[in-house]
Amino acid sequence: MKKKGLKMITMFFLTFAMIIVGVFSALMIKSGIFSTTHYLDPWKTTYSQQFKDIRVRLAAHGLLAANGHNMQPWIVRLDHKDANVFYLYADSNRLAPQVDPYARQTMVTQGAFLEYVKETGDQLGYHTDIVLFPNGNYDEAILKESMDAKPVAKISLTKVEPINNELYPYIFLPDTNRGAYETTPLTIAQVNKLQDISDAKGVTLKIFQDQENLDRLGQYAMEGAKIESAVHRINEESANIFRANEYEKNKYRYGFSLEGEGITGLKKNVMQGMITMFPSINNEKASADLFVKSTQIAVEHTPTYAMIITKDNSRSNQVKAGMLYSRLILEAHNMGFVMQPPSQVLEEYPEMKDPYTKIHKEYASNGKVIQMLVRMGKPTEVAQQTMRRDVMDLIKN
Repeated sequence: MKKKGLKMITMFFLTFAMIIVGVFSALMIKSGIFSTTHYLDPWKTTYSQQFKDIRVRLAAHGLLAANGHNMQPWIVRLDHKDANVFYLYADSNRLAPQVDPYARQTMVTQGAFLEYVKETGDQLGYHTDIVLFPNGNYDEAILKESMDAKPVAKISLTKVEPINNELYPYIFLPDTNRGAYETTPLTIAQVNKLQDISDAKGVTLKIFQDQENLDRLGQYAMEGAKIESAVHRINEESANIFRANEYEKNKYRYGFSLEGEGITGLKKNVMQGMITMFPSINNEKASADLFVKSTQIAVEHTPTYAMIITKDNSRSNQVKAGMLYSRLILEAHNMGFVMQPPSQVLEEYPEMKDPYTKIHKEYASNGKVIQMLVRMGKPTEVAQQTMRRDVMDLIKN
């Protein structure tokens, strides 16, 4: 009887173990754990070297720049008459109209791309002359049509001696780190250096490290997160570009994924498998709660905030703000700092009007506009690289 009972117990545990292994294997397969991560290829330092055209090589670096909602809304048109000229357009098919109704963030994103092109040009031995809106400003009444017709910038290249650009290696690091930061603030020298990096008139960078402003800006970040998490149409817009597994990430190569939330390793694959098999677990409430909770943790572990402020809200100054933002990212990396933009409070949809108005009244009066609000600090964890499209998908005739 004892042997029979022992055998039954053994069989039970073996069966249970086989079920666990089977479930785990199913989760891993659904996650796409064995897929090649083509969506990360552009992050390789050798990626651009496969292209002979220097304009494409520069665009391959611009592709790594920070961009709103990881939409990567860039189109590059090569001048067929001049091999040293190309144009950057905003991709009107890659807007986020619910969260960015006036495409302000999209224009900041254009500037982020241009600064990476400029920094890469220095490294590779090409001076980049950038002229914004060479064919005139957009017609705001027909914005999408204007985006299709008019370039954001004309980039002209001149061969020069390469320089060893100390910022260049940081282009290959993720621009955003959503984790908790150490308590270490910037030194006075570091603050002064960062505040001096803007070379565009009407675009300034301000840094805040005193407790009063840390508390106040943290409250604005929390208020913005809570408001945004409760707006259904915005949650729906985000859900439509969420990539649940490796298959989807390789297919689309833009949008949101778990890496963007700092979830990595085996945990990421398990969650991807579960979300793929049981999509309902990634419902709107769960996503909203996670967003608010992660924002709270971030706010509680932020020693420094920075703002990029423009004298007005012109399209040119939006682009210039994006260029300064990329420069700030690279300079911060060079100092050992990382950043994240908890910028929901700066968005211009109706539900955000009250805190938007208040933060501007406090920090940017007389018609000035806060284009970026970012938290900065020394990281406690490594951020993950996120999806990027193949650069040739940006190149249009």
